[in-house]
Amino acid sequence: MASKDFDTDQLAAYLHITPDQVAKMAVRGKLPGRRVNGQWKFSESEIHHWLEEQIGIVQADELERFERILEKNLDTSIDDRTMLSEFMTIESIAIPLEARTKNSVVREMCNVAAGTGLLWDAPQMAEAVAMREALHPTALENGVALLHPRRPQSSILSDSLVALGITSQPFPFGNTAGHQTDIFFLICSTDDQIHLRILARLARLVSDEVLLTMLRSARSPSEAIELIKAAEIELIESSRK
Repeated sequence: MASKDFDTDQLAAYLHITPDQVAKMAVRGKLPGRRVNGQWKFSESEIHHWLEEQIGIVQADELERFERILEKNLDTSIDDRTMLSEFMTIESIAIPLEARTKNSVVREMCNVAAGTGLLWDAPQMAEAVAMREALHPTALENGVALLHPRRPQSSILSDSLVALGITSQPFPFGNTAGHQTDIFFLICSTDDQIHLRILARLARLVSDEVLLTMLRSARSPSEAIELIKAAEIELIESSRK
C-alpha cells in the first residue's frame, strides 16, 4: 500500500503542534518534506521514520509525550492492544541467549521469534534486521539494544511480536559511545504504527534502571515477562496521575 502524504495542517494535527512550527521545522531541514507547487508535502512513512529517530534520542520525560501522540493517531482498526507484554510470550524470550557476536545475536533473536510460530522466515527477518543495524546501531548506552528491521516485514509475519534475549555477559554491539550490551529486544511488527507504539513503550520501559537490573537477574522467561508486566502497569498508572 502506498504511503499517503500529509500537508502542513494535517501534519500539525498529527504531531499536536502548530502549522507554523511544522513549516519552520521543514524549512530548517528538521522534518522530512518536499515542496509540491509551492506547498509542503510530508510522506507518512518518512514521518514514521523521523518519529522513530526522535524516540531514540529524546530524554525519558519526553518519551511519554511521543507515546501519547502515537496513541492518539493510531488506527484502532489495526490493533487494539495497549500493553507491550501482550506482544510477548514465554516462547519469545531466551534466558540466557546463547550468542556472543553481533551476527549471532541477530540470528538467534530471529530464531527465538520464529519459535512462537508468528514469524515464518527467520533468515529473511535476520537479513532485514542486520541491514537496519548497519544503517544505524540500535544499542543504547544502558546495555539494551532495540533490534528491528527498517520496514515492517508483514509478508513473513502472522502477527506483531516482541522477542527478548538476555546474554550471560555484556559485549560490544555497536553502541557509538562504546558501551556494551546484554539485553536485546527484537520488534517484529506488521505495520509502521504498531512498530512505533511498541518502540515508544519499550523506550520508556528500558529507561528504568531498576527493571534492567531485575531482568539481568531473571532466571527464566516466565520471571522476565512478569517483571515487564509489573513495570508496565506501574508505568501506565504513573502516567494517569
